[in-house]
Amino acid sequence: MGQDKLITVEVAFALPGKQAIIPLKVNDGASAYEAVIRSGICEQFPQIDPEKDNMGIFGKAIRDPKTHILKAGERVEIYRPLLVDPKVSRAKRAEKAKLEKTQSKEEASSES
Repeated sequence: MGQDKLITVEVAFALPGKQAIIPLKVNDGASAYEAVIRSGICEQFPQIDPEKDNMGIFGKAIRDPKTHILKAGERVEIYRPLLVDPKVSRAKRAEKAKLEKTQSKEEASSES
């Protein structure tokens, strides 16, 4: 019964220099995965893999795009894989800050 009703949703993807937000109508009861496929965004961005890429709705991750049923007005966001593990990145920043602090202390003591 609800399958005949159409709802409007959006599908979004962004790269550092290019982004797309595609509005489209899908059947009420459509999944996030279905919206991504129907949107044609994979043709614009061939690096998207709807089978593997993480997705979310307005910044909140969803576990399984194939079973997440959309509500009218929702935006499916396709997330790019992280290039660097956030834990590794934080550790590198902390090490760099520690090194800079040590160097500035050494410079201050050599100036006195």
